[in-house]
Amino acid sequence: MDKENVYEGTELQQYDVNTGYEYNELDRKSKEQFFVVKEKVCCALIVVAVVTLMTLFLILALLLAVFVTVEEGYGKTSSSTGQSVEGTNCPSTTDVPSTATSLPNCSIVYNEWTNRMQQEMNELKARVNTLVNASVDTAWKIDDIHNFADMQTEKGINNSININKILETTGNSASKLINIVNTLSNLQDTCTSTAAVADDILLIAQELLVLHNDSTALPTSCKEIKERQPLSPSGVYLLAPTTGGSTYTAYCNMGTLCGSGGGWTRLAYLDMSDATQNCPSGFGLYQSGGVRACSRPSGGGNCASVQFPSNGISYSQICGRVTAYQYGTPDAVNPINNINSYYIDGVSITRGSPRQHVWSLICGVDSQNNHFDNCPCAGGTATQSFIGNDYFCESGNPNTNVQLILYSSDPVWDGEGCGPNEVSCCSVPGIPWFNRTLAAPSSDYVELRQCCDQDISNEDVKVNYYEIYVQ
Repeated sequence: MDKENVYEGTELQQYDVNTGYEYNELDRKSKEQFFVVKEKVCCALIVVAVVTLMTLFLILALLLAVFVTVEEGYGKTSSSTGQSVEGTNCPSTTDVPSTATSLPNCSIVYNEWTNRMQQEMNELKARVNTLVNASVDTAWKIDDIHNFADMQTEKGINNSININKILETTGNSASKLINIVNTLSNLQDTCTSTAAVADDILLIAQELLVLHNDSTALPTSCKEIKERQPLSPSGVYLLAPTTGGSTYTAYCNMGTLCGSGGGWTRLAYLDMSDATQNCPSGFGLYQSGGVRACSRPSGGGNCASVQFPSNGISYSQICGRVTAYQYGTPDAVNPINNINSYYIDGVSITRGSPRQHVWSLICGVDSQNNHFDNCPCAGGTATQSFIGNDYFCESGNPNTNVQLILYSSDPVWDGEGCGPNEVSCCSVPGIPWFNRTLAAPSSDYVELRQCCDQDISNEDVKVNYYEIYVQ
């Protein structure tokens, strides 16, 4: 096949896996110079405003000094009633003879002079008030300039961060596209490789949508993806939660599952045969003879619990499977009619709060004898009314006697290795997949609880695998 027809190689010549794109240096420098000029202009405005304010305050101080000097001179003049007024021929009172019959009218000159002084002082006060108001107004303007400069600086920082995000995402996308080109170049009719390439392309497109704040274009569930693009393969997709918040990745099963078409969103997955996976918080790690599994905490009868959020997905079906190993003497159905307690020895699947029953996975004591501690489908104690027929039950003990050991040769709830008394238990439709159709759509979280009514030294079910889907 002509590889040039598969992908135009020249479109990626500017990208280097180690150094990234060779961006246009001129464009980068022009953008940097633009931000530098903006910062210099803001700084210059602040300096001019500060100098103006200092000048106004200096003028104000000089005027106040003049005002004080004039006030003091006026006070001295008014207190010395015998002093002659400058520019008049009014004598002082000590120079006026007692027999004088005619004197100048000094009161008229004095009143005119004082009125003029009063008028000038009023004008001076008015100018001082004007300067004060102008100073206050200038201070407010300087504060506005400062806030504007801060805002521009913050915008520059945010723009720089966004540019870095764009460069990082673009670089990662380019790297993925390089891998896709290489895969397509070496493709030899391998369906698995084709599906992986399609997954990578979809993830790149969705990442770019998020980069452009177009999260509304992202699907909220695998069912929505299936409806938009019916030929979408199973794989990991980027989804937007309907409850708000950050996008997340989820595995979508686009094939038929539990008798229904594709579009299943996986809420929970654990495979303890993978050494990189760990038990959920609240569960203990059990290892023996090459088996890795999850255990309840010690301390008598109890349940270990883990919840799986739906991220706002509205679903009407729950489909899943769980496998575990029997340890010791589990008692199948316990005489407790309370869904919130250890009503079974096994795993309880519920949804929401208060808990609503989805499925029960029960472990009997053995698969050979007729005993009340065996499965209900093998002649043991009947299930509680809230369970009904929504359960699987199996024993991992192939013997007639019971020991405090891990029965690792036969995992329970896989529908295989059933004893003579458990034929009906292992012929339940759908096993190992449980399937529950709800009366009304729900977006509740799904909860898995691992329960027994005695301490783990006596009995337990060691969970080693589960996966749960909704649609």
